[in-house]
Amino acid sequence: LDLFFSAPPPPILLNFPADAKAARLAYEKLLQAKRAAGGKMRLHYFSDPARRLRQSKLTDDWVHRRISNFDYLQALNTFAGRSLNDLTQYPVFPWVLRDYTSPELDLSDPASFRDFAKPIGAQSAKQEAKFRERYASWCDPETPAFHFGTHYSTPGYVLWYLTRIEPYTTWAVHLQGGRFDCPDRLFSSVGECFQNCTTTMNDVKELTPEWFYLPHFLRNDCAHDLGVDQKGRPVENVALPPWANGSAETFIRVHRDALESDFVSEHIHLWIDLIFGVKQRGTAAADACNAYYYL
Repeated sequence: LDLFFSAPPPPILLNFPADAKAARLAYEKLLQAKRAAGGKMRLHYFSDPARRLRQSKLTDDWVHRRISNFDYLQALNTFAGRSLNDLTQYPVFPWVLRDYTSPELDLSDPASFRDFAKPIGAQSAKQEAKFRERYASWCDPETPAFHFGTHYSTPGYVLWYLTRIEPYTTWAVHLQGGRFDCPDRLFSSVGECFQNCTTTMNDVKELTPEWFYLPHFLRNDCAHDLGVDQKGRPVENVALPPWANGSAETFIRVHRDALESDFVSEHIHLWIDLIFGVKQRGTAAADACNAYYYL
């Protein structure tokens, strides 16, 4: 049960493991207390989220550009039950660019952007063919066929991206048994991360919201000792594309501009179909090369 307030305090997540009745009872008690105080409370997820989204008219606002792409994606994540308070259901955002090598980025060039109609792991015909072959050759009667053996968002991926900022630093250290992960396994380069997600079969992660507004996650401002990699390089700030000119602020500004660009506005609905829409499962997911390992 995720509680959002119109004024402080910040959102609060109440966890009721495998107990929907307890969650409903807690909500009803909160509703009674709120009404007794003369206030209002709105229910978002307990009923059909698709219907709630339609009632909100957010999609209409987005289509007519009354809200930004970022705000609409945040809303979709919220209606899907994703929360900044829950690492297991953390908001997921897309890779939007494919150019992490040029000294200047041209947001008017379609070649600068990823293919939003395909999952990040299937951006090239070669990689897509590999995943489709895996799906077609799968023959385990107890596990449904899948293209991707991992997922686009997991708690480990969130902590991997956000290791340099609290409270994620503390959680990442806890995950690794009281220390940082090996230096060579830490998030150290935007370009290398994209390359890995688009050329290997065991890494297909998308992004988090912080990639579009928070430069601090790209810098080691707290001077954490992240170690030295096998090439003898200290792991410090995240290496940025040349077009960012070594500035995390520039990267975030340009990255956000890319998200709000005309090209992304015209194609982001294709990615939404993959993550939140009709191509999440079943025949549509199989056709779109978008089937993930069954959990």
